Amino acid sequence: MQTLQISIYVLGGLILLALLFDFMNGFHDAANAIATVVSTGVLKPQQAVALAAFFNFIAIAVFHLKVASTIGKGTIEPSVVDHYVIFGALVGAITWNVVTWYYGIPSSSSHALIGGLVGAAVAKSGTDALISGGLIKTISFIVLSPMLGFIFGSLMMVLVAWLCVRTSPRRVDKWFRRLQLVSASLYSLGHGGNDAQKTMGIIWMLLIFAGVSTSADKAPPTWVIVSCYAAIGLGTLFGGWRIVKTMGQKITKLKPVGGFCAETGGAITLFLATALGIPVSTTHTITGAIVGVGSSQKASAVRWGVAGNIVWAWIFTIPASAFVAAIFWWIGTKLF
Repeated sequence: MQTLQISIYVLGGLILLALLFDFMNGFHDAANAIATVVSTGVLKPQQAVALAAFFNFIAIAVFHLKVASTIGKGTIEPSVVDHYVIFGALVGAITWNVVTWYYGIPSSSSHALIGGLVGAAVAKSGTDALISGGLIKTISFIVLSPMLGFIFGSLMMVLVAWLCVRTSPRRVDKWFRRLQLVSASLYSLGHGGNDAQKTMGIIWMLLIFAGVSTSADKAPPTWVIVSCYAAIGLGTLFGGWRIVKTMGQKITKLKPVGGFCAETGGAITLFLATALGIPVSTTHTITGAIVGVGSSQKASAVRWGVAGNIVWAWIFTIPASAFVAAIFWWIGTKLF
């Protein structure tokens, strides 16, 4: 039997902190999954979050754990990982999530976590602690995921407009009120599949450091997988209502057909990224898709000032969470 590298109390506390981040990820990013379907009036908020939470959880049966592997082994050097680094990373990410939730800013929980890992690892061992290949792939998708969402969302809108050119607006609205239930479900499935795995990767790193798992393990323990999907589903169930209005109506006015196209475009992007093992931002993805839907009608349909403010939040997410993580890495070294 292996000897634990840290006390069972510290290990348990950090796992609970990771699950708290996972819960907040769902709470913070619930708006991404439900904003369009709520803002178009297809579902009431309570119905929408229940639908999104259900599909967040059943993603456990759909996706392989490639994103968890990227977070666990492809972001920072495994030799650098210890309980202080994990503590700093989680507190940095949670702090940024709370700040952006309070002000209703749709930022990325995913990149807050990446920033937290980077900040804590650099504070401990300098830039040599970073794995450049994994970070470049992740950071490049800060740009690529909203671009793909934009492209798929606008293409879906053009395709639907072409297919429904001779159909009355009333009938189109009736059809897409039903179809939006499908697109919202698919988007929530992609959201759960990509985002829950990020916390799995963190807990996996912690268990390897503690000596509970070995680096040769092919996957995290089953209880880690189930608890991470459950935590993000519960977070979504409680919902982050401050962000729903920004995502659903402030960027552009959406009708059911536009909501369907945005969610479908976002879902395609998330499915692709998760299949490739790339941790992407669901916030970036759906924002790009919403902007694509709006701009495919006319450029003036998009409130570019609101979209610009969101982009600034994206730019600051990694450095801000990294800075907070570095501070709490130092505090952690003094606490335990």
